[in-house]
Amino acid sequence: GGGLGLDRLSIGGEGDALRAKADVEAGRFAVQSVETKPATRNPPPPFTTSTLQQEASRKLGFSADHTMRIAQGLYEDGAITYMRTDGVQMDGSAISAARLAVANRFDASYVPDKPRQYQSKAKNAQEAHEAIRPTDFSKDKAGGGDHARLYDLIFKRALASQMASARMERTTVEMADGTGRNILRATGQVVLFPGYLALYEEGADDTQDEDARRLPRMKEGDAPAKKKVDAEQHFTQPPPRFSEASLVKRMEELGIGRPSTYASIIKTLKDRAYVRIEKNRFFAEESGRLVTAFLERFFEKYVGYDYTAELEEELDDVSGGRAQWQSVLDAFWRDFKPRTSE
Repeated sequence: GGGLGLDRLSIGGEGDALRAKADVEAGRFAVQSVETKPATRNPPPPFTTSTLQQEASRKLGFSADHTMRIAQGLYEDGAITYMRTDGVQMDGSAISAARLAVANRFDASYVPDKPRQYQSKAKNAQEAHEAIRPTDFSKDKAGGGDHARLYDLIFKRALASQMASARMERTTVEMADGTGRNILRATGQVVLFPGYLALYEEGADDTQDEDARRLPRMKEGDAPAKKKVDAEQHFTQPPPRFSEASLVKRMEELGIGRPSTYASIIKTLKDRAYVRIEKNRFFAEESGRLVTAFLERFFEKYVGYDYTAELEEELDDVSGGRAQWQSVLDAFWRDFKPRTSE
């Protein structure tokens, strides 16, 4: 069951591993101890442009560009609120409608005592618009094909954001065979009350840590059935390459781009063949490397993350009436023009 590893860290080489495997196959294991710690998991906030693009990529395999086209259609049909936003807050009437929909769909125990309020964590978020949500929480379907699939995702995420927390037990189970020499250990979570998880669980870009795994309830003396025993070799993995989801997430963390530009930035990289995509991962192409090297050599300041994020903030100041567009452009041009003539 749930990823039992031989504990005692004594397995150095393949010979040890195969001996251990034989021991585990031969032994009859019974649960020796179960340690539990209570834990709660709160639902994620409703979608922003960035999190919608990430989840549609992970769960539906959509590109950021495709997600935005489908969302635009849903918005024009009046099914969802505006799809370019970095706000996570929902209108008070929408929160009430969501709470009512949860009570109708599940029961009162799935509705938290107080409505949940969310605040944006993103750097320089504009938050002019509310989160992306259904306009009518009594409708759990809209459109057909990809429109229906994206609406379903938006509906469930927004509804889940107003649901009760999941109650879990972080559990460590130790099992021993008759000799007491071979001990297996598994860690994971047992779900006591699913809460929002009954409706929605956020996807992950890369494999989860062991603690996040689900375990069945076990008690001392249980002797679970063995399905199979594997000996696997593990290496320390380099950080994975970006997927569309993890790239959008990273851009938002660095303050690069805006809800209105994430999709078009990624589309440009693909259209110009600066990158190629294999198995949903980005690989830099030679032309992309050359352009980057050229820009870093001659225009280092302008391709720095901080500079881009600062410029986004200055543009926000212009749109918010806190700065004059002429002076912002003037300062940029004075510095930039001499470099182009070099």
